[in-house]
Amino acid sequence: MTASSSWTVGPLAEASGLTVRTLHHWDDVGLLRPSRRTAGGHREYTEDDLVRLYQVLALRSLGLSLETIAVCLDAGAGAGIDPNRLVRDHLAGVEASIAALDTLRQRLLRLSGELAADQEPTAATLLDALRAIGGTGPESEHALRRHLDAGQIQALGTRAAALGPAVHYLLEIEWPELYRRADRLRTAGTPPTDQKVRRLAARMDELSALFTGGDSGIAAGVRAAWQDDPAAMSGESSAVAGEWRELADYLDLARDSPA
Repeated sequence: MTASSSWTVGPLAEASGLTVRTLHHWDDVGLLRPSRRTAGGHREYTEDDLVRLYQVLALRSLGLSLETIAVCLDAGAGAGIDPNRLVRDHLAGVEASIAALDTLRQRLLRLSGELAADQEPTAATLLDALRAIGGTGPESEHALRRHLDAGQIQALGTRAAALGPAVHYLLEIEWPELYRRADRLRTAGTPPTDQKVRRLAARMDELSALFTGGDSGIAAGVRAAWQDDPAAMSGESSAVAGEWRELADYLDLARDSPA
């Protein structure tokens, strides 16, 4: 493509392996909006739009939801996606998939060999195949260790490891950005009963459940770590404990408000 190249929705869908309907939907929800329109009003995508499309597809390949991807891509200056990190994580995800498929291939070959020899597959062979199909499984850590025991820390680590490269985007980009958005609403005087605030609180709770597995003890420890040292947990040196508590109370009111 030259610097002046642009694509309409049909050719872009074909080249990217997506459907026209998907690109229309992503435009409607604000995930991937074309920069231009033709004289006839049709969507027209520029090279900048293709860069964002790559970012969307790369993040989706890491297992992130479209909602998470939107938060990560639209985070404020200095808080969003690092292109180099994204490419490295995308490559790591691809290499991990190749390694997992090769492991599965070797174990299935061994299983196939036993069956071809009219042998009953051993328990070890079957378990190996099942494991391959199912997958394997600095500041904020210090803050967490003050409120969680070794077993709880290990449980958090295990669940985080299972998420692979996606964990960086969930913990270091999306979660802090959700808090920043909530704080902007709070300081603007938006009531906690507002749907925007309630949606942010609900998404925070979803992320909490993702990492804690619904363990109330771990969830309480993580919340205590945020209250005790919000600067370490958020990665922002400007975070103040008193302001964090005000924000936490604001979000609790949003959670307690009737649907």
